[in-house]
Amino acid sequence: MEKYLVTGFSGFVSFHFLSYLESLAIQVVVLGIDINEPDFDYHVFLHVKCHFNSIDLLNKSQIDHVIYDFQPSYILHLASYSSVAFSWKHPVTSFSNNTNIFLNLLEQVRSLNLNCRILSIGSSEEYGNVIESDMPLREEHVLKPVSPYAVARVSQEMLSKIYVDGYKLDIVLTRSFNHIGPGQKEIFVISSFARQLAEIKKYNKPAFIIAGDLSIIRDFLDVRDVVVAYYQLFKKGVSGEVYNICSGNGVSLAFIIKSMATYLGLEIVTHVNQDLIRPNDNKIIIGSNLKIKNATGWDLGYSLDKSLEDIINFWLKKI
Repeated sequence: MEKYLVTGFSGFVSFHFLSYLESLAIQVVVLGIDINEPDFDYHVFLHVKCHFNSIDLLNKSQIDHVIYDFQPSYILHLASYSSVAFSWKHPVTSFSNNTNIFLNLLEQVRSLNLNCRILSIGSSEEYGNVIESDMPLREEHVLKPVSPYAVARVSQEMLSKIYVDGYKLDIVLTRSFNHIGPGQKEIFVISSFARQLAEIKKYNKPAFIIAGDLSIIRDFLDVRDVVVAYYQLFKKGVSGEVYNICSGNGVSLAFIIKSMATYLGLEIVTHVNQDLIRPNDNKIIIGSNLKIKNATGWDLGYSLDKSLEDIINFWLKKI
């Protein structure tokens, strides 16, 4: 029986990955680890036998014991401080955490000589500031990270390459673009907009929202497509290779707000809060997904409109 170790288990992506495994109707065992307790019920699945262990991945002794006892077939490494804004406020914490927790995992897999595939989750932020003529970004594009978070992700990627080439670990790498969907925390921009709009609609509040730079263009895709890509890479990805996980389309934040407001039948005024504008922010990021499509047959299953509708409806029910 396949065994999946999922770090960052209590986060938004993990639940959707479990749900996808369940949809396959295959018997698997999942051990989730996180410093925080999950706020979802991981015992509801029929086919996925799921357990949870609350540990700090910076505690190498704890993670060593977990990996030794569980002996995973696959490791989905989701754990990180994933907010770029947080990394600007706490650069040392962001960098040291994101790098060292990954190293702790690799070192135990290496020392045990486990036959285990690791999925190293990276970010489109690694590309840094690019120009429109560079679009769509392909995996061979030069990386120019411009935030502490992005530098940590590039470091993780470089460490992965070293452990593949030098220690023969089986690691597949991603550069995952901005994924969205129901259940995402409101510290992330689309979910924050959706909650504000849902409150305006539900409670008849004044029709304005607070935002940062609405002109930036991002490549958004649904988390439910992202987790399918992760599973496909576990099965068909090439060790040592990096794959963009993206939609291949770019839209501005202003377009996102307009689309959600139209769905709710609202006319919205936006107010710019300078504190929400990040230093040296990337103005445009659009990726190419040809490599993962060719390698695995993966493709998008959710339109942007469908994703936005589901996010709005999630907040309408939750608030």
